[in-house]
Amino acid sequence: MNLALYLDSGIHQGGWRHPQAATTGGRNWPLYRKIAQRAEAAKLDMIFVADKLAIDDVYGGHLAHTVQHRQVGWSEPLTLLAALAAVTDRIGLGGTVSSSYSEPYTTARQLANIDHISNGRAAWNVVTSLTHAEARNFGRSQHFSHEDRYRRAAEFIDVMKTLWDSFEEDALVVDKSRARFADPARFHRFDHQGESFEVQGPLNLPRPPQGHPVVIQAGVSDAFIDLAAQHAEMLFVVQPNRERAQQFYQTLKERAQHYHRQPDQLRVMPGLVPIVGHSERDASDRAEYLKSLITVESGLSFVSASMNIDLSQYPVDGPVPDLREQITGSKGRFQYVIANAIEQNLTLGEMAKRYAESLSFPSPTGTADHIAQQMIDWYQHQACDGFVILPTYIDENEDLFLSQVVPRLQDAGVFHQDYAAGTLRERLGLAKPANRFH
Repeated sequence: MNLALYLDSGIHQGGWRHPQAATTGGRNWPLYRKIAQRAEAAKLDMIFVADKLAIDDVYGGHLAHTVQHRQVGWSEPLTLLAALAAVTDRIGLGGTVSSSYSEPYTTARQLANIDHISNGRAAWNVVTSLTHAEARNFGRSQHFSHEDRYRRAAEFIDVMKTLWDSFEEDALVVDKSRARFADPARFHRFDHQGESFEVQGPLNLPRPPQGHPVVIQAGVSDAFIDLAAQHAEMLFVVQPNRERAQQFYQTLKERAQHYHRQPDQLRVMPGLVPIVGHSERDASDRAEYLKSLITVESGLSFVSASMNIDLSQYPVDGPVPDLREQITGSKGRFQYVIANAIEQNLTLGEMAKRYAESLSFPSPTGTADHIAQQMIDWYQHQACDGFVILPTYIDENEDLFLSQVVPRLQDAGVFHQDYAAGTLRERLGLAKPANRFH
């Protein structure tokens, strides 16, 4: 299996309050460096850096609940990955890019440069963004519709790949005696004129060592599945249980074949929020303590922003309203969350607090042996090709998952003992893309 570590201050919405939690607010470079090097020492395949382009202000129509009850402050991914490339040697470096609020030419240059700096370890997570707050930071009063933003994302990805191919990797000759720096035939102007972008080309930076940095996509909606089946090479997905994960895994691999892609060229990696204890009782106590640190405001703020619906208009102790048709944000995830909450007769506050524990990712709780066995079970039953590990909080001094669970996976023969040679794409078993101009 493949393993990636979500490099963040912690996914659990009460985690920042834990006495051992190292909170960053997006600014603790020594901590990021330490965590990345710790993950590399454990031989993980990749560090994954998420991003958001605004502070959530949907709940109550302002940001007060967000900044009071949740961690805020996101490290800008691409500059962070460039810095991490200089202090690591083997681990992959993945960062989030918004196709809704980025320009292909600039982003293609940045990612190509990171791939060169890291000697072929770059990956990029293409997201469409979620909120109106993000839109308002980029000259729009409202976010793109669900359909529009996925159509824009498809065009964005295609232009990025064309740009990376447009300056061929063997274009530089550097023949001083004949005054011939580069071969003009290896540069390609392509004059793209699409619905969302107009780009002339070529890129002014050589093709990345991987050809294209590895494409990651995150989501579960129908629009996401279709886009991912065409373009994604690694999928970061939310699957709350093994049965749903198996169904999604099969659907995605079959859809990829529909687009004439080999199923093994997509690595499906659900998020996992493990709570590791020295005993089952210790793990249970850790989980219960973390739950006690969640405020209902933190959950409601998070859910409101993710759905793009202000939940402050509904009573906290009332039933969960059926808002599935009104979601303009994270559709695939929250249609399931709401349906599940209605079925269990949860109040709105209960749903929000439960979501704040793991954001609907599975959260196995127990000893290292117990958690490793659950992961092996998912892997061997074709529910995934690996996992993105999302810590509940960042402990600067220890990481029980890396120090205890990973060795058990290695001993079981389902995770590598050391890095193989080559680029990130080669270690993931992904083919280097052919240059479209050949």
